Order: sequence, then structure tokens, then C-alpha cells
Amino acid sequence: MIVLTPSGSPQTFSFIPRDNTFNVMELTDEQTNVTTAVAITSSTTGDYINTITATFGLVEGHFYNLVLRVGTTIIYKDRVFCTAQSLVTFSVNNNQYVSNSTTNDFIVYE
Repeated sequence: MIVLTPSGSPQTFSFIPRDNTFNVMELTDEQTNVTTAVAITSSTTGDYINTITATFGLVEGHFYNLVLRVGTTIIYKDRVFCTAQSLVTFSVNNNQYVSNSTTNDFIVYE
């Protein structure tokens, strides 16, 4: 899974494709089912890992399906999650979970 932020600045991610040739990148929002084409700003081809830099218009907390294609041939598929939280401190329950305090009293019957 690729984790990106909802910022309007260019972002970079790395991936391992089936082929080094691709010219179309599409993102489909899983909640709205809207597909948008994303312009690739730059791409770097390595021995095993490729890198793409692009500007994404993402919404906080949404999941996306990413597809890289050349024509109709799919070169790479992945899932993208958009969050503004730092990956080190990421929590699904950010500021939503309230802990339950208890005295932990219990009775044992013999």
C-alpha cells in the first residue's frame, strides 16, 4: 500500500512494475468510485524499483486504487491511502478513542 498526503505539492512513491514502459496513471476513489487521470511529473527507472513523482488531488482518509497502464495493458496496480498524519504516529482512531477506566474489581467463586 502506498501512503500519500492530501497536500497539493508533488509527491513521490516507489514501486516494482511488470514492465518499465507506462504512460497512463489513474486513481479511482473507493468511496465515490470516481476515476481521475493523474499527470506524471517525472519518473525514474531503476534496476528493480521505479519511482514516480506526481501531484495528486487526494482527500484525507480516503482509499484509492492506482493503475499504471500503457494502452490497455496494466503494468502496475496498488492501493493508496491518503492521510495527513505522520506514519510513525499514525493511528486509525486518531482523537476518537476514549479509554475506559475501571477499578478492575472481580469476584472469584470457589
